[in-house]
Amino acid sequence: MLSTELTVPSNGRSLHIPNPATPYQGDIARYWDGEARPVNLRLGDVDGLYHHHYGIGEVDHAALGTDGDEQKLIAELHRLESAQADVLLKHLGDIGPDDTLMDAGCGRGGSMVMANQRFGASVEGVTLSAKQADFANGRAAELGIQDRVRARVCNMLATPFTTGQMAASWNNESSMYVDLHDLFAEHSRVLKVGGRYVTITGCWNPRYGQPSKWVSQINAHFECNIHSRREYLRAMADNRLVPQAVIDLTPDTLPYWKLRATSSLVTGIEEAFIKSYEDGSFQYVLIAADRV
Repeated sequence: MLSTELTVPSNGRSLHIPNPATPYQGDIARYWDGEARPVNLRLGDVDGLYHHHYGIGEVDHAALGTDGDEQKLIAELHRLESAQADVLLKHLGDIGPDDTLMDAGCGRGGSMVMANQRFGASVEGVTLSAKQADFANGRAAELGIQDRVRARVCNMLATPFTTGQMAASWNNESSMYVDLHDLFAEHSRVLKVGGRYVTITGCWNPRYGQPSKWVSQINAHFECNIHSRREYLRAMADNRLVPQAVIDLTPDTLPYWKLRATSSLVTGIEEAFIKSYEDGSFQYVLIAADRV
């Protein structure tokens, strides 16, 4: 595959940027290369952990105060999204400093930094976006962990890692951009036997019948293809990933969305998330599975 090379000024590394495998991958790379929403950047500015996912947990109204301070609201939204990443990391199991982990769809690297801080492990992140990888590597260099945390530009369906290299791997709200059978085949390949895979994702509820109008709006907004909960479990079963936990986080994420809808950081998609969670057509789930 042909590639170009970008020198990353933040840490002196070179990013090898492969040509997209499909036109759709090229569209997604351009989408995230151009993304600079305040809801992602201003929340990350709170403590330097830049996430690309949503939050869970009850809102701390005492922390918000009564003065309408927007910075307090932003700090609370960020606390909730870091709490979400913490829940994902807790489900990775027994990880040590000699282990290597993979973040598939790593964004600007917030979860990778948290994983390294929690376990001391090496973390390899993959993203289609050169800008995201550049940002994540720059943050790792600023924190002095660039020898343990690295993002690279590549397709999460065909990573450069060796078979059985990873003690654990995850997708945090990134699996809606790929075919699940292809995705779980790659996770199954890079995970060691007994390794843990975790995903947190939004999925449409098969009991609703079909994706609702709200789910269709979310797909259009993010240029993605949300899967059903049933598709996740079937694709895992076909690829030697045996679920150990399936947790409905929908009630836990609604407070985040309702708080975000009151902020200056709204993007216009908040109503679709709130309405779809409330009518049961959309669910927010965590699935932890072991490679057998």
